[in-house]
Amino acid sequence: MLKNILLIGAGGFVGSVARFFLSKLNLTIDFFSIPVGTMLVNIAGSFMIGFLTGIAEKSVLLTVGLRLFLMVGLCGGFTTFSTFTGENLMLLHNGQIAASFLYTGLTLIFGFTAVYLGFISTNLL
Repeated sequence: MLKNILLIGAGGFVGSVARFFLSKLNLTIDFFSIPVGTMLVNIAGSFMIGFLTGIAEKSVLLTVGLRLFLMVGLCGGFTTFSTFTGENLMLLHNGQIAASFLYTGLTLIFGFTAVYLGFISTNLL
């Protein structure tokens, strides 16, 4: 049990640090006032979850420990849907209703597309 917790924690650390650096794009890219860095993190995280799920279904390459590290820890620490909802709240609070809808729509469309592409890309392996 302790080993699993440490694997998840280590993955969460790596994912959280990666999210921190990628979300810095929010400070450098202005695209209709939406938080581009967070959107990219959500899309990339969705792709990773889809890809890893596909691998786990098709092979024994991902041991239980590796799945805990990658899927629960890394992806869990990397994806930012709590940040996503908070940023939407701030957009709405600032009266940027169109930006909030655009941000939500683009994130959902590209997130679902990415998870599907991640999953089907495992057919190429």
